[in-house]
Amino acid sequence: ILLLLLLLLLLLLLLLLLLLYIMNPTEDASCCLQITQTSTEIYSSWFTELFVFKDETYLKCEAGWEPHGGSCYYFSTNKSSWNDSRRFCQHHGSDLVKIDKKSHFHQLFLNFWIGLTDSVEEGKWFWVDGSPLNKSLSFWSEDQPGNKHGGNKTAKDRDCVRMERKTKEEELIYWFDASCDDPLRSICEKAANWN
Repeated sequence: ILLLLLLLLLLLLLLLLLLLYIMNPTEDASCCLQITQTSTEIYSSWFTELFVFKDETYLKCEAGWEPHGGSCYYFSTNKSSWNDSRRFCQHHGSDLVKIDKKSHFHQLFLNFWIGLTDSVEEGKWFWVDGSPLNKSLSFWSEDQPGNKHGGNKTAKDRDCVRMERKTKEEELIYWFDASCDDPLRSICEKAANWN
């Protein structure tokens, strides 16, 4: 509604300037053009400030949650299984994190559960929201997932995904499939509220 009102106001301003020019065509129209350009720049800047959130100060998250990129994240300090971690997140109105950008969490070093699993069908990885894994945006470590080549029973039971850096010096986060029963920290994600 705000955008519609803004566009209506801009249209009215342009109509007023056109009317002024029609009523007095001998006047130099450059003044009116200058006013129109300035008004357009002001409204464009205002629109950008309102709707293109470059600053995390526009995000509102509950205490203990961190804002980033339109979402709120909770980094658990307790270790639990993948299923218990997911239940914890859901209890707090969120779910395990879905990583769909390379910029997610490049500063982390600890092991964390993420919301990716192949527990429904072996080898078919899905996020907790039901969307399939975009293979061009996956961060599997070398020889991962460990159950991709079949192998022993323990490899086949690795239906959940944890993420970590291989070393403190590396900037990249890697994914490893793991037993869903392993106790790890987790990251919960939910949409942020806007101030």
